[in-house]
Amino acid sequence: MAQQSGHSRDKLYRIINYWLVLSPALKNNSLEECQHLIFDGTFLHRPTSIVALMVAENNAIISGTYGISENSERQLLSFFKPLKERSLSPVSCTVDGNPQAIRVLKQLWTNITIQRCLVHVQRQGLMWCRRYPQGPYAKRLREIFQQVTNIRTKEECDRFLGVVSNWEKKYGSYIATHPDRGKVFSDIKRARSMLLKALPDMFHYLDNLNIPMSTNGLVDRS
Repeated sequence: MAQQSGHSRDKLYRIINYWLVLSPALKNNSLEECQHLIFDGTFLHRPTSIVALMVAENNAIISGTYGISENSERQLLSFFKPLKERSLSPVSCTVDGNPQAIRVLKQLWTNITIQRCLVHVQRQGLMWCRRYPQGPYAKRLREIFQQVTNIRTKEECDRFLGVVSNWEKKYGSYIATHPDRGKVFSDIKRARSMLLKALPDMFHYLDNLNIPMSTNGLVDRS
């Protein structure tokens, strides 16, 4: 990051900390009006990260902070709970799939709809499948992940779910029970597990156009 910007690491941290201590502007939104949210984070120094919560409609920042461990439910609760106390009551939140964040969101807002970020699902799945997979199960799984961000209608969703179901019937049991513990095969197991767990929360945006399919506010949903 320092090499890309031309600034020293210390200066970059000063810039980041300066903006993080400012009270984020909600533009024309009050917390009560913020129904559809996006939550994401990025690491500066593992395991701590910068996290931000914003309004899906206009990408206005609700809250952001540095020093949160995305693996700590306690720290995530300390981030979200004050917002609930200030009357934040979201209908949905699009997230990258972090299980701790999802648990905290559901703990605070039991009826919230969790939308999995399709870009994160696709990116992680393709990485685990490798660019040039060898086995037929891996090649087909990679093709499935390549389609994740292309689904715009209920009909396309139904076809996608059918493809996943057929793949699972053909290869799921083999992958789940195969004794291979090598890195490549283990990553295929991870890709399968992630996809199956994510499926129930991947396509809520088709039922409500106000729910973004990605934590990237620039994703084209037209």
